[in-house]
Amino acid sequence: MAFDTDEDEIRVYLKRSRRKTISVEIESDLSVLVRAPMRMSEKEIRSFLKDNEKWVKTHRAALALKLKENEGIERLTSDELISLAEEAKKDIPERVARYALLIGVSYGRITIRNQKTRWGSCSSRGNLNFNCLLMLAPEEHRDYVIVHELCHRKEMNHSRRFWAEVERILPDYKNSIKWFRENGDRLLARMI
Repeated sequence: MAFDTDEDEIRVYLKRSRRKTISVEIESDLSVLVRAPMRMSEKEIRSFLKDNEKWVKTHRAALALKLKENEGIERLTSDELISLAEEAKKDIPERVARYALLIGVSYGRITIRNQKTRWGSCSSRGNLNFNCLLMLAPEEHRDYVIVHELCHRKEMNHSRRFWAEVERILPDYKNSIKWFRENGDRLLARMI
């Protein structure tokens, strides 16, 4: 499927599944991935794309700029990633245990991953995932990600109560948000 814009033709890939809603994503090769319900007609899909043309153009341009900015970044080798993961397996569980006590929450399994887009996540069952690249971040910002995910054990959202809990533990957490906003993409680009 192709999606024509004023400037050029954009390659669109369609993935159908049993989902109920339609969504659009920009892939790392600047193509567009549309996820749609099995029974949605091609006409409806094209209409959705037309309605979201501005979003697609904006996000493709932003990704193209990010890719250009990250061209000169030195990529990590497999051995370096393994080393970071091993280091994280020693460091992060200790920090999680310490902060879980302060927050007053329990948690399940801790997994260290090589993620390309996330620093951490918390499942509804309390399992925690952390990116091994956190080991390249300063300790206080690593702690922020850990506290952020543990606070999801109390609030599985980003409500005022959630942020109040984060602030109770890390009063200067906004410095970490700023640090990841300014440096996070460049760190993540080392894995891509």
